[in-house]
Amino acid sequence: MSLNIFNREVWTIRTIDCDAIIAEVARLCQEANFKLEDDVVNSFKRSCAAEVSQSGKEILNMLVENAGIAASESIPMCQDTGVAVVFVELGQEVHIAKGNLYDAINEGVRKGYAEGYLRKSMVGHPLERVNTGDNTPAVIHTSIVPGDKIKLTVAPKGGGSENMSTLKMLKPAEGVEGVKKFILDTIQTAGPNPCPPLIIGVGIGGTMEKCAQLAKEALLRPVGKPHPLPDIAELEKDLLEKINKLGIGPSGLGGRTTALAVHIEIFACHIASLPVAVNINCHAARHKSVII
Repeated sequence: MSLNIFNREVWTIRTIDCDAIIAEVARLCQEANFKLEDDVVNSFKRSCAAEVSQSGKEILNMLVENAGIAASESIPMCQDTGVAVVFVELGQEVHIAKGNLYDAINEGVRKGYAEGYLRKSMVGHPLERVNTGDNTPAVIHTSIVPGDKIKLTVAPKGGGSENMSTLKMLKPAEGVEGVKKFILDTIQTAGPNPCPPLIIGVGIGGTMEKCAQLAKEALLRPVGKPHPLPDIAELEKDLLEKINKLGIGPSGLGGRTTALAVHIEIFACHIASLPVAVNINCHAARHKSVII
């Protein structure tokens, strides 16, 4: 809603209390760890039908069963309940009241992990390695968008798959073949360590930190949904086929299903640069969203 005064639009501001943010983040932390999205579970089922490895079929069936048990009993689908990665789309007409947005998100993480009996995995000082005891701080990515709402997405990210993720500053002359080689080498090197079947997020372009964030954001896309640009969608398809011919398979025991999807996001970059980041997600591809 707006008022027009002297031919200028004056937009009304919507107020959202921190208490609402805390409650929603706490809920999302638990739901993301308990309830795997249908697109992921359905991709297990589709892959199982196409899998030639008997052990691969058994593992994929176990993943479907595991997801069902976790959802029905409200328990974590994986013992590694992850870093709390939170994506915030903040409407430019929103006023945050009764506190600070980031403090509210961290309080929501603290509350959600405590009340959901989720493992606390964060160490405060990366070299001293002392656990913070409440899974904070969250890793928060914020973008300002039109409107008077906040969209919050909580995406718990496990350490095993994150550890196998990589970034490289390629030379522009290496082109698409260099990009493919880097991605395939990354997955081959990772082997069974990131708990396949995987969802592979790729960021191409931007700067060092931008392409890494693109790769993380790519993991939020519905499994197998192609990029809107035909050439990027074709690259995703080609990479998925090549990755699934590596023979790593579910849990690294062999088979056709090393990855469920490759999702690529791109951004403009400097004439001298070709940054590429690969952010691997294990089979527990967890994320939940809410709009306040």
